[in-house]
Amino acid sequence: MKKLLTLLAATLLLCAPASAQRSRQAHMSGNPILPEFHADPEILFSKQTGRFYIYSTTDGAPGWGGYYFTAFSSPNLVDWKHEGIILDLATNQVPWATGNAWAPAIIEKEVEGKYKYFFYYSGHDPVTNRKAIGVATADTPTGPFYDFGKPIVSKLPEGVRGGQQIDVDVFQDPVSGKNYLYWGNGYMAVAELNRDMLGIDTTTIRVLTPEGGTLQDYQYREAPYVFYRDGLYYFLWSVDDTGSANYHVAYGTAASPLGPITVASKPVILQQNPQEGIYGTAHNSVICVPGYDDWYIIYHRINPAYLDKKMGPGFHRQVCIDRMLFDKDGAILPVRVTHSGVLPVKPKRIAPKRK
Repeated sequence: MKKLLTLLAATLLLCAPASAQRSRQAHMSGNPILPEFHADPEILFSKQTGRFYIYSTTDGAPGWGGYYFTAFSSPNLVDWKHEGIILDLATNQVPWATGNAWAPAIIEKEVEGKYKYFFYYSGHDPVTNRKAIGVATADTPTGPFYDFGKPIVSKLPEGVRGGQQIDVDVFQDPVSGKNYLYWGNGYMAVAELNRDMLGIDTTTIRVLTPEGGTLQDYQYREAPYVFYRDGLYYFLWSVDDTGSANYHVAYGTAASPLGPITVASKPVILQQNPQEGIYGTAHNSVICVPGYDDWYIIYHRINPAYLDKKMGPGFHRQVCIDRMLFDKDGAILPVRVTHSGVLPVKPKRIAPKRK
């Protein structure tokens, strides 16, 4: 009887769908996906290497005092390898900034048959005593990166009375091929990037800040993020303060990368779940697995051991990942935030250009 049961179990396993067999064998990523404290995650899939990369604010320092950026890479969104420090604002590697290395963005471009990486970030400019946005370039996703030598966004857009030049996002419009930079704490701005990607066309600056809302739904605070799917441009942003358990993500859509933005009828897509001990879920990036319509949101949340304001919840954050789904009309469904994370993915490899 024991042999019969064993043979029956083996037969059922062989007859099961391949996806079911994979799910039994696969391990979950587990949240958080990066060790120690990191925040403001930016994710990239590199055609050159066939790997995913995460760049983030190095967290855990009082007053958001982190001064360098690191990279982590993964073949499958589950197994992450530390690739080391890629840019250090406390050295002469970045001559114009002294620290506050915050909220990066990166894009991979093909330039004269070779891949090149443009890494945008904010830092503290001691000349103006304000935050500014800079850019560094490299030939691989992990560097070495070389800073442009001066900030490319250093002042408020015309008509904006407050806020900081931080929380940058870079986006290539798949329709026009044009490249855009988005940024802003207290406002959302956009400008077209120059052809060399090393500066913005200041004549194209627009303020796109979504109007209205409350701290309970979609009142804009910071961290714009833009992506394109099925003819729509999706604009995501963070609401409330990064040290608040209520820090969450709202969204709207537009017919153009320059807006105007229509706030979604159900705008909140990522928020805390106190019953699960999950708080402060915001400042995100998004990735679509190459070759599929499978979407994931990468975001930070507060380590619950530091939730008390005396413990500094705003700079004790950890990077997490969960699935992001859409309904049949293209609306983003509320994300189910988890401790388990996601299953491994296998992107379709896109052959790199020959050098």
